[in-house]
Amino acid sequence: MALKDLLVYVDQTQSAPSRLRLGADLASRHASRLTALYVRHWTQDQLEQRDTAELGLVSAQDLDRLEQHIEGSIDATGKRLRDELDALARERALQTEWRSLDGSAAVVVPQHARCADLCIVGWDGLPAGASEEYTFAEELLFITGRPVLFVPVSGSFHTLGRHIVVAWNSSRPAARAVNDALPLIERAERTTVLAVNPGDFIDRHGALPLEQVVEHLRHHAPSVDAVRLEGVAARSIADTLQAQTGALGADLIVAGAFGHARLREKLLGGVTRDLLARMRLPIMMSY
Repeated sequence: MALKDLLVYVDQTQSAPSRLRLGADLASRHASRLTALYVRHWTQDQLEQRDTAELGLVSAQDLDRLEQHIEGSIDATGKRLRDELDALARERALQTEWRSLDGSAAVVVPQHARCADLCIVGWDGLPAGASEEYTFAEELLFITGRPVLFVPVSGSFHTLGRHIVVAWNSSRPAARAVNDALPLIERAERTTVLAVNPGDFIDRHGALPLEQVVEHLRHHAPSVDAVRLEGVAARSIADTLQAQTGALGADLIVAGAFGHARLREKLLGGVTRDLLARMRLPIMMSY
């Protein structure tokens, strides 16, 4: 098993170059191709800027100038990101590809993610009142059939997957996430399996002891250990996972995503949504 084809979705946000550099770090350690996907579409702010101008009854000429300015800004951002990708390719001797496409990111990105081993996207938090509808980034989890690696748009991150924390609760999504992360685990310097309240799922579901998954992972990587945390309140599990990951000096969390993809049942599990809502570190999720 190998991680050979990475996709990074880059956009007009200030964090996009950072995602490219993290993707390059991962690609250089895995001898992977790195593809940067840039979708030329108007952001919500740009659409609102045009709507405001239209409501202000500006002349057709002024409106045309505004639209040309926005289009020019979109193109200029794309050029800067492509230059960054080319510089990373030279610096790290990477095989790279730049894809710039018109359309809706919600339509374009999933199609390209399905033809990659891993999709890296930015995460800027959950909007207010987002308890029932998925965000674009969350939607990728449920419609691509691929693992998604979320990188917070705020914060400073220099590496991905050198020290991995696996959030383990013996569930199907957790097992899927571990399997999807095996290429990362095999090349990580260290992996820590972190189980919060393991007695609960061992007693309630007849799960195997934590040592079983540690033993399994040691067939893939030599440096695997385990941490158990008992007595953690359900509402604190996500914060505890991230705090412990930070204390260990890890740079990536691997976790299973709990949710339902049916159109009328768009609900995420509590810990999954809490992890995303208060994300402080990159998280790779599988569904």
